[in-house]
Amino acid sequence: MILESAILDVRPDATKAFETAFAEAQRIISAMPGYLSHELLNCLENPQRYLLLVRWETLEAHTEGFRGSPEYQRWRELLHHFYEPFPTVEHYQPTFGSFLQ
Repeated sequence: MILESAILDVRPDATKAFETAFAEAQRIISAMPGYLSHELLNCLENPQRYLLLVRWETLEAHTEGFRGSPEYQRWRELLHHFYEPFPTVEHYQPTFGSFLQ
């Protein structure tokens, strides 16, 4: 299992629109092969910052499967224009213990 993480800094005037768009976008990602689960968390100290965590079966399920799919183009249309700056996406694997599922 791989954990994808991205800190999403959304333009301050667009947080509600982002959340509305994400409600649609999450249906796209959750239907992808290799997808396990996701969480979108809102920062208490910085309300326009979100933490996206997505669990994938493999790294390739995200980097090749999802990002290489036609559905990813719709994901981009829905979400990418909200970010300022554009987020860095990182992938993690368990070292000790296990991730909650």
